[in-house]
Amino acid sequence: MAEDGGFMHVRHKPGTPLDRPRELVVACVPMRSNVNVSQIARTASAVGAQRLILTGAAKLINKIARDGAEALPLSVHRTLPPVLARLKADGYRLVGLEQTTGSVSLYTHAFERRTALVVGNERLGLSDEVLAMLDDVVEIPVYGMPHSYNAAIATSIALYEYCRQFPRG
Repeated sequence: MAEDGGFMHVRHKPGTPLDRPRELVVACVPMRSNVNVSQIARTASAVGAQRLILTGAAKLINKIARDGAEALPLSVHRTLPPVLARLKADGYRLVGLEQTTGSVSLYTHAFERRTALVVGNERLGLSDEVLAMLDDVVEIPVYGMPHSYNAAIATSIALYEYCRQFPRG
């Protein structure tokens, strides 16, 4: 505990309980960096995402993912399209995080509670096959160089916006 102006501050307090479980899934195409995958896992766990879906040879680095590695249900699949088809059949709105001609600003997008956020590869983004399956595509405005955010940072920004719209779950 730290004292500041007569107030006692508790560091690393427990998370805020949600009124209901989040109906939020994060799904990643094969990523180049396990550091990015691990950072995405940590953030997805911290916001109370329902689960994380990875593809390819993704592996979590526990030192980076921290408690998210144990607290977040995780599955790894060979490819993403069959998984996305199942999510869509289960009523999830598939929202891609990608800069494309059909994307809208993350800041004007109204998420649905039951959302699967689909994250693209650091260099290649989302394939045409995956893009064709999506209900919506959102992008984060960029005001300088480089012209895009790191995949893990972009995912964190998008998850923050989802949670801002559904703060209690």
